[in-house]
Amino acid sequence: MADSKKVPNPIDVHVGTRVRLRRTMLNLSQEKLGESLGITFQQIQKYEKGTNRIGASRLQKLSEILKIPVSFFFEDAPGSHQNSASELSETESPNYVVDFLSSTEGLQLNKAFANIKDPNVRKKIFDLVRSLSEEY
Repeated sequence: MADSKKVPNPIDVHVGTRVRLRRTMLNLSQEKLGESLGITFQQIQKYEKGTNRIGASRLQKLSEILKIPVSFFFEDAPGSHQNSASELSETESPNYVVDFLSSTEGLQLNKAFANIKDPNVRKKIFDLVRSLSEEY
């Protein structure tokens, strides 16, 4: 008997995560992105979860709207030969970085840090975070 709930393809989930990451970085709502593509925000939600696959022409249009190359969506994708998961520790795994940057805290931290213009202050914050991470 066939499974009534289809599991999303890991590549579709990864591409959707990358869409969400970039959309959030640009402070673009799902509704606004949907309007730009001529689709509903619900469809954007399905793309971002990986439950609906994004076709090639729509992926091209997304890359134009989000101002990134199409290759961005596939960077560090599961099964890519660029990085073998067995060769990386958990904290070095590309998915760990994408997961963190996709989180609300990660995105806010990244934006706040990027807004600090003084390189000396940035260096001090970096040194502080590094020293705190070594304590745990």
